[in-house]
Amino acid sequence: MKKTSRTAVVAALHDELASVLELMPDEHKQVIGGREFWVGHLHGQDVVAVLSGIGKVAAATTASLLIQHFGVNRIVFTGVAGGLGAGVNVGDVVLARQFLQHDMDASPLFPRHEVPGYGRARFEADAALTDALELACDRMLHTLPQRLGAETVAAFGLQAPRLHQGLLISGDRFVATTAESQALQRALPDALAVEMEGAAFAQVCHDFAVPLAVVRTISDRADDAAHVDFPRFLREVASRYSGAIIESMMA
Repeated sequence: MKKTSRTAVVAALHDELASVLELMPDEHKQVIGGREFWVGHLHGQDVVAVLSGIGKVAAATTASLLIQHFGVNRIVFTGVAGGLGAGVNVGDVVLARQFLQHDMDASPLFPRHEVPGYGRARFEADAALTDALELACDRMLHTLPQRLGAETVAAFGLQAPRLHQGLLISGDRFVATTAESQALQRALPDALAVEMEGAAFAQVCHDFAVPLAVVRTISDRADDAAHVDFPRFLREVASRYSGAIIESMMA
């Protein structure tokens, strides 16, 4: 008998999860490990939606529950991140192709950033699932003005948002100063953005051979110059990005 396909849709923040739940007509809640998992369907596909929690430990716990308890066989994560790479600006979208924990350092026993026991610092996103997410991102960006409205586009300077693909880095520290941002740029010059969960999901998905794709909307530049009205950005931009991308990918 063919195994039923079940997708996990994971969001980092409540507003983003709400935008996904609005697309699910028959969701019902299950509480496990202090987390609310919403089980239902999205465009006829079997889906579990959940808020990941903040940080790598919370992310790893969520990923493990999704795989072992709910039997998901692919995970899609959407959220916000701070831009690091040149030209990665507020309102842009970063699609992860690789993940790394920027605060992993077991030196001198292991090279800096290498995860002990794995012989590697970087984990790969699933190519096929990420390709599908790329197409969804392209469709969303092409219809952005109609989705957000002229006032929101003007307020956040979103006239020409771009899609970037490459290295996403994660750590248990909220990066919000120029000094921290520049230190990360020096240590990992190909890093596009920084957040707090993606690399943990990647390690768990590697362990269980479950495909993972992660997309992040850039909310700030992770430095002293951040001036975006974050609650408004989350509500009017990032949440709508997430809902539109997930809906396009699952349609």
